[in-house]
Amino acid sequence: MIIKQTFCIPGSANKPMLMDLTSHTSHLSAPLVIFVHGFKGFKDWGTHNLAAQYFAENGLRFLKFNFSHNGTTPDQPSEFADLGAFSDNTFTKEFYDLDQVISYACSGKDFEAGKMLYLIGHSRGGGLSIIQAEKDSRIKKLITWASIAEFSSLWKREQVKEWREKGVIFTFNTRTKQNTPLKVDLLYDLQKHHMEYNILKAAQKLTKPWLIIHGDADENVQPEKAELLKLQNAQAELRIIDGANHVFGASHPFTETELPEQMMEVCKKSVDFLKKEFSQIERDGH
Repeated sequence: MIIKQTFCIPGSANKPMLMDLTSHTSHLSAPLVIFVHGFKGFKDWGTHNLAAQYFAENGLRFLKFNFSHNGTTPDQPSEFADLGAFSDNTFTKEFYDLDQVISYACSGKDFEAGKMLYLIGHSRGGGLSIIQAEKDSRIKKLITWASIAEFSSLWKREQVKEWREKGVIFTFNTRTKQNTPLKVDLLYDLQKHHMEYNILKAAQKLTKPWLIIHGDADENVQPEKAELLKLQNAQAELRIIDGANHVFGASHPFTETELPEQMMEVCKKSVDFLKKEFSQIERDGH
């Protein structure tokens, strides 16, 4: 039987992070996947719950969470109800949050830590996951879905001057029809940590098994970015999904009961990659 457990832990600035763990009752100590959502994303966006169920049905546990400053709240986990928090977000806060989630997962406090810990990051979450996986010995495998290759791609170069002058820029959320604010602190944070938060450099140094998945019809993050990431790391595997957009055929809200064909392919390739690598480690006795 598939079960879903919900937890809440403090994140950056002590703001709460809501998370849920999807698992099969016969695999409560199975390898654990931590899913890292992207910009303007959240743990229950689109097909994320169906993806979690697919992983659980195939012998893996799937933990997903909302970043502390992604704009959602525990009471409204799928709405941008706290635009103040959204505007205050920085990459440093997200790295802090991700480290807290990993530490919580490894603690065994509310569920078994398990033998293996994997990261899957989508879009901006992919960039975060590449950097985290390179430096964090707790992470054994990495998968990125439609990952960015540089954080500065999240805004237009021509916006920077206005951003510095006014202290804030706005990005339009087509789903909620909200103008979501971004304070210039985000820009300054990246400039301050430009060496530490360099996705391509982390990709070059990454020595762990890594699967890169990207759609060839991605208009948000061009598929050339996947090629660029692969170019940094000869050991990484690259899989291109024919006809897939940035979210692999998903949408929000998603009312179907089965994964879209392209997202199903993403999940299948991901599970096969993780289970293959896990089986190899088991055979090697490590």
